[in-house]
Order: sequence, then C-alpha cells, then structure tokens
Amino acid sequence: MRPARLAVVLVAHGSRDPRAAQATESLARAVGAEYPLWDVRAAYLDHSVPRPRQVLADFEARGHERAVLVPLLLTAAYHGRVDVPGEIAAARADGLGMDVEPADVLGPLDGHVPPLLLDGLETRLFEAAPGGLDAVVLAAAGTRDAGARATVARAAAALGERLGVPCRVAYASAASPLSGDAAAELRAQGHNRVGLASYFLAPGLLYDNTVRSAREAGVTAVAEPLTDAPDLVHLVAGRIRAAAARLAAVRPVAARTA
Repeated sequence: MRPARLAVVLVAHGSRDPRAAQATESLARAVGAEYPLWDVRAAYLDHSVPRPRQVLADFEARGHERAVLVPLLLTAAYHGRVDVPGEIAAARADGLGMDVEPADVLGPLDGHVPPLLLDGLETRLFEAAPGGLDAVVLAAAGTRDAGARATVARAAAALGERLGVPCRVAYASAASPLSGDAAAELRAQGHNRVGLASYFLAPGLLYDNTVRSAREAGVTAVAEPLTDAPDLVHLVAGRIRAAAARLAAVRPVAARTA
C-alpha cells in the first residue's frame, strides 16, 4: 500500500556547529506535529547528513510517489538557485523516479516580504526586549549576491515599518556593515535602546560572531534565531502547500494511479 502522506524534505545549508542541525530537526518535528498528513524529514547541503538525495531515495523506497523539497533559506542566493536544484538533479541521476517539486525560499519573493516572517522576527525581538526598542539592527549571515542582499534590505525596511523604528541591515560575513558598526551608527544618532533582530534560522558560528559584534557596540537586546518559532512553522507550511499545488496541477494524483 502506497503512503498517503506527502513526503516533505526540509533542506538546510548545514553547519559544523551541532546546534544548527538540532534547530533544523526541531523545526522538522514542529512542522510534522502541526501537519500530521505530511511525512517531514530534514536534510543538509553541507557538513551534515543526510543529503536531500538520500532522503528522497528513502522516501521512494518506502513507496512515496510525490515529494516537496523546501529550502530553509532566507535569500535566493547560490544555495537556493544552484545547490538545491542540483540535489534533485543528482537524485535523478541516481535513478530517482518520484515526482519532486522544489518550494520557494522562506524570504522575500517578487518584492513581497512574507508577513509570517515579520511575525517571527517581531516575536523573537519581543522575547528579548518586552519593554520595546527605539532602533533595530537586522543581522543576516551575509552573501556576495547583490540581489540576495537587496531582499534582506527589503525585509529590514518592512520590519522597521512594522515596529515603527529605524531598522538597519548588517551581515556576519561577505558584506558590510557588521552588526556592531550598524548598532554604533544608530547609537550615535541618539537611539539608546538598540536591539539585534536575528535573520538566522539556526544558531552557529556566524550568529555567534554577529551577536558578539553587536554586544560590543552596546545593543540592549539580542533576539534568538527563528528556529522552530510557530510563525516560521506556518511559513514553511505555506511554501509546502504552494509547491504541492504546483505538483498536483502538473500531474494529478488520478493520472499517476490510473
């Protein structure tokens, strides 16, 4: 009997820091618990296992015919544009026959910042600073891709508008400014309660570095990564539903089972 549940692979970048995989597994469990009709597993592009192609092969071996692959990424930089499709291509080369549909990344698309992403960022900030802030630095991992950085800037602008305070972008690597430099600029402008919003899905070395930089500059609150925040769970679910709808439109269930 074929499994009735949709197979879902949540694909994280991967890290040598074990906290990152723990956060990804926690998110996978949270999505699976919230949406029990989906069979949800985590996979990694680098540093950790299993790889997406391995999870897809296992799903197919257990009788699944359809899978959605969700990039756990906040920008559509190299990993989203190249690595994720490359995993599907590699699985095909290894003989995978099941239908696989990649979902969109979790960050802004076509100029639109997902409200659930803003909800998650706002919730994490409120946890860190329930008394409020008068300025925010949105700290991301960093990328050399100018288009990807533009989407982070768009998220920062939307978050600042949501909170009603100035919000500056900062990066942990590959681009400037550092979070400490952005925080120092805001403090020099007279903002005393500056908080760090975490544009990270999981903790790791880059997150630690950007937190250290921000604290040295005198930020008053540091938000945790989004990890398995309920808003993120629902954002992931929305990406899964959209990809599953595309999959069904291209090849309806009845056509596969006739």
